[in-house]
Amino acid sequence: MAAYNIRRTPLERAEYAIIVSTLLFLVVLTVQPLLNLLAISLSDPSKVAGMSGLTVLPNGFSTDVWSLLLNNPAVLRGVVNSIFITLVSSFLGVVLTALMAWALSRPGLPGRRVIFVLLLVTIVFDPGIIPDYLVNKRLGLLDSYWSVILFKLVNAWYLIILIRFFEEVPKELLEASELDGANPFQIFWYVALPLAKSALATIALFYFVFHWNEFFRAMIYLNDQSKWPLQVVLRQFVVEGDKLAMVGVDNSNNYTGASQINIRALKAGMILLTIVPILAIYPLILKFFTKGTMSGALKG
Repeated sequence: MAAYNIRRTPLERAEYAIIVSTLLFLVVLTVQPLLNLLAISLSDPSKVAGMSGLTVLPNGFSTDVWSLLLNNPAVLRGVVNSIFITLVSSFLGVVLTALMAWALSRPGLPGRRVIFVLLLVTIVFDPGIIPDYLVNKRLGLLDSYWSVILFKLVNAWYLIILIRFFEEVPKELLEASELDGANPFQIFWYVALPLAKSALATIALFYFVFHWNEFFRAMIYLNDQSKWPLQVVLRQFVVEGDKLAMVGVDNSNNYTGASQINIRALKAGMILLTIVPILAIYPLILKFFTKGTMSGALKG
């Protein structure tokens, strides 16, 4: 590495310094708001009001906010509901998208062009909330998890991405599999899917983020508060400012420590609680992005 640095020209050193500085600036720009939220949520409630948006270290120390959030039944139910809805929706979405993409990527599929045109129509024309509501009501899905899980179970954009990926699978591999006696499903399972690990990981991440952040549909179709995902609970508290929903009426009336928690600190902790799962899943998916898309074929 040292020898390589010596061979660099002054212009190359300047370019390297600019690139590194820019990346560090972007890291700081991204991490600083999260550190600010964490600092506010861990600060002494009496000192939160004087903290600025640039503060990254707690002013004093208190875990009252996190104790309150992690012991609140509505928040715990919201976390469980969000995890359940997101995992089921993402799993079904990836499975159905992969199956449909593989079928549409095969040149011999009857009516392939017509199906693809209909797929593009769904991107341009959205049915709207009223027809969607009437369909769910007729199917008896109101106040059911399925009204949220089935929403955009197969995303047209993600489907097109996967179709184009499957179209790039070498025909030689498919023909060799057929000569070895593999049936169409075995070709899909043992040849196509191993090659598509990076693409499937990307699609899975897209589905996960989409369903985890979805709150509008749950707010409309789920009337039972015990079925609310975390994002709806967050909206009720952060947007509407319903502190009693977090603190509780008893604590508020009795003037206990919980009622004295700063509303800003409580909002900061709640926002972090909804962001952490998304941040945690990125390192698990990232390894697939760095692998070659044809690594499965080389290993086979």
